[in-house]
Amino acid sequence: MSTKKTSLRLQDPYLEREKAKYAQPLPSREYVLQILEQEGVPVTVEDLERKLAIHNDERDLFARRLRAMEREGQLMRNRKNALCLPAKLDLIPARVEGHPDGFGFAVREDGGQDIFLGPREMQRVLHGDRVMVRVVGTDHRGRPEGALVEILEHVNKRLVARLFEEQGVLFAVAENKRISQDILVAPGQAGGARPGQVVMVELVAQPSRQSEPIARVVETLGNYADPGMEVEIALRKHELPYEFSEAAQAVAKKLPKEVRKTDLKGRVDLRDLPLVTIDGETAKDFDDAVYAEPAGDGYRLIVAIADVSHYVKPKDPLDLTALERGNSVYFPRRVIPMLPEALSNHLCSLNPAVDRLCMVCDMQVSQNGEIREYRFYPAVMHSHARLTYTEVAAILEHPARADASRRPLIPHLLHLEALFRVFLAAREARGAIDFASDETRMVFDDRGKIETILPVERNDAHRLIEECMLAANVCAADFLEKHRHPVLYRIHPPPAPERLEVVRGFLGEFGLHLSGGEKPQASDYAALIRKIQGRPDQRLLETVLLRSLQQAQYSPDNEGHFGLAYAAYAHFTSPIRRYPDLLVHRAIRAVLARETYEPGDWKALGVHCSLTERRADEATRDVEAWLKCFFMKDRVGEVFSGSVSSVTSFGLFVALDDVYVEGLVHISELGTDYFHYDANRHQLLGERTGQRYRLGDRVEVQLVRVDMETNKIDFLLAKPPQKSSNKSKKISRKR
Repeated sequence: MSTKKTSLRLQDPYLEREKAKYAQPLPSREYVLQILEQEGVPVTVEDLERKLAIHNDERDLFARRLRAMEREGQLMRNRKNALCLPAKLDLIPARVEGHPDGFGFAVREDGGQDIFLGPREMQRVLHGDRVMVRVVGTDHRGRPEGALVEILEHVNKRLVARLFEEQGVLFAVAENKRISQDILVAPGQAGGARPGQVVMVELVAQPSRQSEPIARVVETLGNYADPGMEVEIALRKHELPYEFSEAAQAVAKKLPKEVRKTDLKGRVDLRDLPLVTIDGETAKDFDDAVYAEPAGDGYRLIVAIADVSHYVKPKDPLDLTALERGNSVYFPRRVIPMLPEALSNHLCSLNPAVDRLCMVCDMQVSQNGEIREYRFYPAVMHSHARLTYTEVAAILEHPARADASRRPLIPHLLHLEALFRVFLAAREARGAIDFASDETRMVFDDRGKIETILPVERNDAHRLIEECMLAANVCAADFLEKHRHPVLYRIHPPPAPERLEVVRGFLGEFGLHLSGGEKPQASDYAALIRKIQGRPDQRLLETVLLRSLQQAQYSPDNEGHFGLAYAAYAHFTSPIRRYPDLLVHRAIRAVLARETYEPGDWKALGVHCSLTERRADEATRDVEAWLKCFFMKDRVGEVFSGSVSSVTSFGLFVALDDVYVEGLVHISELGTDYFHYDANRHQLLGERTGQRYRLGDRVEVQLVRVDMETNKIDFLLAKPPQKSSNKSKKISRKR
């Protein structure tokens, strides 16, 4: 080996990193790319090995590294098997996003503009696959159009689907409508499943230009309309983990059934303090308990949170399954918990009349709602009551009518209410945007289908608990920030400049102005929302304002929480059902012990937890949509009143007033005219007639079709639209 070649390898800028990670360090990926860039031409593997002085005993490892780089789109091989840089070939790594109509898009990994893929290109891939594409032109709408050059990774291995049979040929149609190809079932591979049933299929051959994907049935879930089938489908469609590993179950079984004396070491004893839980009627996992009392010229507030971190240790099987799930998922009538029920509903849950371990945020709050000081400490508590929001609201409204068993708690509940009023005034002074929303509750019959849908009114008990939890979350973020300990913050970025420009242009048409210049604050939004209360176009204006906001997410970089108007905010109060809260607890425990908690890559954890939250939201929306379709399928022909809840290029979505169901009036049903979509004005405008359909318009619609296959509800307009009314529902956004 020449000295020159050895010295070239030693010039790797990432050599020390590779030495630290591997006993047998190889040239880094970055250096391989740098060498290929310097060569300026395709390079054979043999030439690259010689150039980098790869030893014989390193060749297999180096080949693996090159293959991994190919899988991730960093390298490609040409027809002569030489290594090339994709950028030099004008190739773009991307992920395929399918459309139910057969076309798709290549979503670029570098964040550039999506590339249109026609039906012919989509024959070779499925939604989610990773590919290399080359831009070959523009489509009729001016979008870049691409051609597939290479498939880097087929990501779909198993799919939930429904079986069909035509002319003796059995095929499956995926529940994920972004996968539009029919999936052939190999002869003799139906596993006893019958046409019409819902199944899990395993792909044995991926699609190609010459053939459709081929699969075999590995599980029969049942008939489409079976009770609970909608949840079974959603679990598999969204790849939600729903079974605990044997290792996790084994660890859960070994845990004690109750708190032991040995667990109390180093804990503050709060068992005599009348802490209570306040939750919904159907709740089974109780994360938080509260207590308040007057203290000086203010209040002492204690928020006790289930000490999950005492039982779930980093990297153990329970922790790994909790991380994989990211959060509990709450379907109508069924919960997929983040932790086994032995913990979530029993050992960790702050159930009444039993000792439980907790982590406490003990706060001193002034009369103007300022948290003067706080401290965190591990404790043991004994919940004095399991209360519901409805029960507490009734007690606060009419204390004298309270049940005798609750009367000892009335003074403490009144203290909580007084503190709530203080927090409420502080919230308004701070300028937080009110995210309160009108929620609904499904009432089910014996078959597990919706009998009716009822509104759930948020009362003062809901808001009381919310303000207490907000206070504890703010303290948790402040505590960890002051001690410079990494953590996942719950961040809510301010509106993007382009969204601000659009919303300000829209408001100008109504003679309204969003103050705050280029960087408005939450208080500017809150002030405008207060100003438009009672207007006939209130729903329209509120919706546009709130849709201009970005989604909240988890990140180790503290960007503050725009909507709540907090400089630092973290989720601390729900470790039974949210993994980020468990991470916060561990970080606080580490600071108290003068240690550092290191779970790994904090940024990657933030991305993962944000994704699992979105996954859960999508799954629950799917289930609710199916249930609502089933609820409406026998009401075809009926006429309903509602409001335009969304305007799109293909029609209007209408939310029904008293049924709490949403459906589509397709653009083709709006009249004999050409209707043009204006995204900035949230409207469809008729070219000839000037007829305008706008967000918030009041309409009467007739139900004409319910498609259980696609979970879609179609309406026809029964009457022309009326002006927007103030019968509004605020958009709920996750905090």
